[in-house]
Amino acid sequence: MRRRVVVIGGGIAGLATAALLARDGHTVHLLEQQDSLGGRAGRWEADGFRFDTGPSWYLMPEVIDHWFRLMGTSAEAELDLVRLDPGYRTFFEGEPAPVDVGGGRGGAVALFESLDPGSGTALARYLDEAEDAYRIATQRFLYDDFSSLRGLASPDLLRRLPRLVALLTQTLEGRIARRFRDPRERQVLGYPAVFLGTTPFRAPALYALMSHLDLGQGILYPRGGFAALVDAMERLARRAGVDVRLGARAQRILTGVAGGGARAEGVEWTDDGGRGHRLSADLVVGAADLHHLETELLPASLRSHPEDAWARRDPGPGAVLACLGIRGELPELAHHNLFFARDWRDNFRRIAAGSPLPDPTSLYVSRTSATDPHAAPAGGESLFVLVPAPAKPEWGRGGVDGSGSPVVEAVADAAIRQVSVWAGIPDLATRVAVRRTIGPGDFAADFNAWRGGALGLAHTLGQSAMFRPANASRKVSGLLYSGASVRPGIGVPMCLISAELVLKRVRGDRRPGPVAPGKPWAGQLAADSLAAESLPAEASWPI
Repeated sequence: MRRRVVVIGGGIAGLATAALLARDGHTVHLLEQQDSLGGRAGRWEADGFRFDTGPSWYLMPEVIDHWFRLMGTSAEAELDLVRLDPGYRTFFEGEPAPVDVGGGRGGAVALFESLDPGSGTALARYLDEAEDAYRIATQRFLYDDFSSLRGLASPDLLRRLPRLVALLTQTLEGRIARRFRDPRERQVLGYPAVFLGTTPFRAPALYALMSHLDLGQGILYPRGGFAALVDAMERLARRAGVDVRLGARAQRILTGVAGGGARAEGVEWTDDGGRGHRLSADLVVGAADLHHLETELLPASLRSHPEDAWARRDPGPGAVLACLGIRGELPELAHHNLFFARDWRDNFRRIAAGSPLPDPTSLYVSRTSATDPHAAPAGGESLFVLVPAPAKPEWGRGGVDGSGSPVVEAVADAAIRQVSVWAGIPDLATRVAVRRTIGPGDFAADFNAWRGGALGLAHTLGQSAMFRPANASRKVSGLLYSGASVRPGIGVPMCLISAELVLKRVRGDRRPGPVAPGKPWAGQLAADSLAAESLPAEASWPI
């Protein structure tokens, strides 16, 4: 049936969900508390410098393109994609020179062979296995909400069962260490675990599939950054008929009684002026942080995940971010740059324990102006620095020109010094013309992120696939979830898939695998539904 839908949260997942449902013929209202869409995929501009303040690695391009095709277009038509070569530059503590990682499989194999003779062959075999794991994951795990376990009984999955058991019971680091001796190679293969909100010492070996993405497929960049991706998604969502409301803070998910249980009936929200509003709905989709949705917008009796369950969960790392506008050019840096501390086991341990970071620490630097000339004024560079840190909102918030909390600013200062020394840019600190920092406190305040986490629930074994929170409430019918907190997980592609899982559930499609692009599903357009009888379609009142 055609339904009235309210989506809470205008990040990647909420925007993607709203657009897919609207294209399927539903009436969709999207509520976003900020004054722009994108959520963690944010943007900031100052004095001609432009920054992405969130995701910056364009991985799983076929997943992103698939979402666009569901919307009747393609990534190629909507974005200006550039292939990076090198894919990224790596700096290793104690090593005299950086190492460039090529933009594809052949370059990666040659690089490993040069670092440790014989390891090129080992990498080729490793990447074959990673590609196979990735194919199985996309066909059988990622596009399955596990409301039924029939997808796990497929013949191709059963044939791989012994290998899958091994991949799930080993750690990523353990699998890498048994095959590669050179510590630099181990770090190149292990760092993608951070994209999953965890560490190679805790991630299941199944996530070796990530190496198929950066080493096998290579890395793309959308000119204009991820802000361009958000703009394209917003354009398509509005074209599909989504009613976007900015500055709209959800206060309560309205519920009623239906069939002896609770049912979602709408959302109460307030605008920037403090005026209250009420939207009735047949379906509510929570695309914000799951902990916030359940503990702040629902009564305790209707929460699928009580507070004591959250106490046993891993929020993943937090982060300190720095947006730096630099005078002069920085040829010492590539587009993507990874800085690896020698003892990164201790590095990860400190992050998990909430301890002060080591000096030096492992970090990431994006020099987007290396590829995108519009990211900085002529003769300048735009740097985005990400320092993985404990998920501790008490570290405080960032600010402009050093006005953030002392802890956040100290972490940023240390990162600038480290980049300066390791990359051979002795005057880097004195060339900073624009500076803004973002801390764990900002993630908590701006995105309602549980414990100030920068990404979402860590992809440990107990928080992956069917063990991750589901895309539907167990206590409230008509209440669905999408985003990094739920299945399938963290990252832009995963959030796009979570939106598709909501679409499939609304359609009544329980099959594993992605939806075939095409016209809106006829079964959803059979009849109009009525708005919830207990409330008018929309109401407002002063608060």
